[in-house]
Amino acid sequence: MASQKQRRRRAKEKRHAYDLVEIDAEGNETVLTASDVNAPPAKSPAKGKAAKGEPKAKSGRGAPQPPSWPRVLKRGAIFAPIFLATVLLLAGNRLTFVGAVIQTLFLLAVFVPFSYFMDRLVWRSHEKRQARNAAR
Repeated sequence: MASQKQRRRRAKEKRHAYDLVEIDAEGNETVLTASDVNAPPAKSPAKGKAAKGEPKAKSGRGAPQPPSWPRVLKRGAIFAPIFLATVLLLAGNRLTFVGAVIQTLFLLAVFVPFSYFMDRLVWRSHEKRQARNAAR
C-alpha cells in the first residue's frame, strides 16, 4: 500500500493538467496529439563501425551477460582490498598483515569460483526465460 506521502503526490499529479508540447526552431509551442506521441521515432543512419556492433539501449533492468572468467577475476580484484580491510578490522591485533593477506587470498579462492557459479546460474535462468517467452 502506498504511503500517505505517495498518495498525496499522486493526487497532486492528477490535479494538474499537463500538455505535451513540441518547441520548433522559432520557439513556437505546438501541442502534441496522442498519435504524435505514440509514433515510432525516425531512424537515424548508423555512424561507422561503432554504431553497427553496439547493442541496443535497454530500458529498465539490463539483461545479464554470459559468464566469463575475466569479468569474474576483475570483480575479485575489486573486492580484494575490501576483503583485506575487513579482515584487518575484524582481526584487530591478533593477526599480522601477512596473515591478513593470506586470509584474504583464501576468501578470494572461495569468492571467485562462487561468483562465476552465480553468474552462470543467472545466465542460464535468463536463457530459459527467453526460450519460454519465445515459445509463446
